[in-house]
Amino acid sequence: MTTPNLSTDHSRAKLVEDEDFGTGVSRADRPTSFSADDFSVPTGEEEEWRFTPMDRVADFIGNRLLASPAKVTSDSAKLETVTRKDPRLGTVGEPDDRSAALAWEAFSEAYVVTIPNDDEAHEIAVSFNVPDGMHAAHTAIIAEAGSKGTVVLEHTGTGELTEGVEITVGDEAELTVVSVQEADRTARHFSNQRISVGRDAKVKHILVTIGGDLVRISTSVSYQGEGGTAELLGAYITESGEHQEHRIFVDHGPKNCVSRATYKGALQGEEAHSVWIGDVLIRAEAANTDTYELNRNLVLTRGAKADSVPNLEIKTGEIVGAGHASATGRFDEEQLFYLQARGIPEDIARRLVVRGFFAELVEQIGVESIENKLMAAIERELDIAELEANSEEPK
Repeated sequence: MTTPNLSTDHSRAKLVEDEDFGTGVSRADRPTSFSADDFSVPTGEEEEWRFTPMDRVADFIGNRLLASPAKVTSDSAKLETVTRKDPRLGTVGEPDDRSAALAWEAFSEAYVVTIPNDDEAHEIAVSFNVPDGMHAAHTAIIAEAGSKGTVVLEHTGTGELTEGVEITVGDEAELTVVSVQEADRTARHFSNQRISVGRDAKVKHILVTIGGDLVRISTSVSYQGEGGTAELLGAYITESGEHQEHRIFVDHGPKNCVSRATYKGALQGEEAHSVWIGDVLIRAEAANTDTYELNRNLVLTRGAKADSVPNLEIKTGEIVGAGHASATGRFDEEQLFYLQARGIPEDIARRLVVRGFFAELVEQIGVESIENKLMAAIERELDIAELEANSEEPK
């Protein structure tokens, strides 16, 4: 299968050997707190906000956030509804920006999903339906030591959702978490997802964003013991006028840990805007770290824009490997010509190129229902692009 001819940017890598990064240089120096008062109201000039359309996020970063509880449903008996005083909450890292701290302060009840170690591979689906207005949700996913399971978080609706997700992966556990953003075009969604990876544990974290006027999701990973593995996958389809922002921070502390991040997006329509920020920190004590991050964007029409910034900070030379790559490009006309020259009509050739662009990532998801949902969304977008292209042709 052919893939688009993309330009690659390996910029902004940093090899840091000094113990003192200096204020504002290291990603690790960014403040964290459960109190929104510890963060100033952002103006858009800050590094973590400079790509975000500030005029569209005022409700998420103001002085106080007034929100109703999000409506949550699940068929699983393993989903508990708890008060914010539950001791299992607030145990995975801390919010790292004002919106995340406000989300922590806003929820009145939370949800806890526990994956037990009982020799069964559990599959749990949790649905968030967000009506008009501002809503808050907080979810803790706990995979006990040695357990195996998959948790799918599905987000739909028309309103605004500010959300915190804590994910604890116990020693030698294997957990897959899928977060699907499939809200209406009017919806806005902020999510702060924090992951703790235990000794010899494996986590696969998957983001699928195929809806919403504005989506900003920050995912952070920390390791609590040696031998942990984190795989971060993301797929997004950004339409006209939409802003989709995905940020990751992988903090390597213990030795012998692995991380892989692969995000791919397709954009089409005027003012469609995607942002991907990939921060990886390898601390001085994190010997034998193996990490790689990749972001690729396929721009289907004029007027769409993709910003992609991979950052790699290394404080030790004793690593297995560390790398990153970012690529953004349009259809390769030569590839389309190649397919058409073999009798394939142009519209089908374009579909083949886009499918091929996403195929490898989709195969890695490993959850059939989510794979089907993503491929269906890709087909819908191709139908829209074809209709728009036909409408622009001279009569």
